[in-house]
Amino acid sequence: MLSLSAVWWCTMLFARQLGVVIPWMLAPATAHALLMTLGFMPLFFAGFLFTAGPKWLAMPAVSANKLLRYVTTTLIGWPVCMLGFHVSASMVCLGMVLVALAWSSITLQFAGLWYKSQAEDKVHATVVVVASMVGAIAMWVAVGGLALGQEILVRTATQGALWIFVATVFAAVSHRMIPFFSASAMPVLDAWRPLWLLWCMVGVLWFEGVMACLELWLQPVSPGLRWLQITIETPTAILMLWLAVRWGLVQSLKIRLLAMLHGGFLWLGIALALQAVSHAMMAWSQNQMSLGLAPLHAMTMGYLGATLFAMASRVSSGHSGRPVAADNAAWGLYWILQLAVFLRVLSTLWTDAYAILLLTAIAAWTVAGCGWAWRYGSWFGRPRLDGREG
Repeated sequence: MLSLSAVWWCTMLFARQLGVVIPWMLAPATAHALLMTLGFMPLFFAGFLFTAGPKWLAMPAVSANKLLRYVTTTLIGWPVCMLGFHVSASMVCLGMVLVALAWSSITLQFAGLWYKSQAEDKVHATVVVVASMVGAIAMWVAVGGLALGQEILVRTATQGALWIFVATVFAAVSHRMIPFFSASAMPVLDAWRPLWLLWCMVGVLWFEGVMACLELWLQPVSPGLRWLQITIETPTAILMLWLAVRWGLVQSLKIRLLAMLHGGFLWLGIALALQAVSHAMMAWSQNQMSLGLAPLHAMTMGYLGATLFAMASRVSSGHSGRPVAADNAAWGLYWILQLAVFLRVLSTLWTDAYAILLLTAIAAWTVAGCGWAWRYGSWFGRPRLDGREG
């Protein structure tokens, strides 16, 4: 799904640059945001939450067969949506209904595990359950917006899903797993993760989500709200950048797979810092100047994308019975992805070179996504190399 989404958007951007006219039933930016936010991320969550999730909750392992129908439905729904983007708005709505039904069912299954669990520590799982429910609601709001022809509802659902669903799940997993992985690999580090840090991370992400939705409906945004954003984003950005160092960013450079994970988390602090700068520019210029989409892509491609790449590589290696490490292929693909993030952020800041930087960024993202799918996808569905079950 990741590689399919990348190839599709890469094709659309190059076609536009070459002057090829492609029909759209939905605004291209809205279609892009909907697919990139809710296309491949929930599929990753489904796999991760039903492997790590039962361990978090001290529950028995879950058979993959229990998820098969929902994953299959999702993988039918999104291609229907993608075709509908160019052919029929009704097809987009139908595809989104399938996706929403599938994710709602997956969420209910995980919520059932959470409810039955007697584990003492259910904090991270609780955050994930709540965020996943928000994701399901957002998908149904998107369905409503598509059915009514109200694109602003689709955009609102996408923004809410990005910050309150997807990013929040990543924050919960980062808080629980990064210190643990770091301390396990390097005993010199401690697994320091006080709960107040988790609530800070979740709080700022929910704030960003609410504000992103409000900005769609309140135009122009008042200077007072802009300064509120700056007041919250600035100290949180500093906290996240400090936290990246505190969790062992420098020490992680000795271990590639760990460095990949820490490199992804670093983008969270960068994204919030860019948000603060952009909103300060808006406040001073009466919304005439900003950093554009640079903060958003630092968050989505940087924090979410790079973390996804690192986590999926780790899980794929471990569950296929291979050494949990990043070889030259994984390491090279990771840096191609990082190049894509850097160029996409730079394209917004360097307007004179916008087109070439944008096209190079999407090309790099596509190479990284397709390269990862080709390399790791060939492992899936095969017996483990170490002979264990799974």
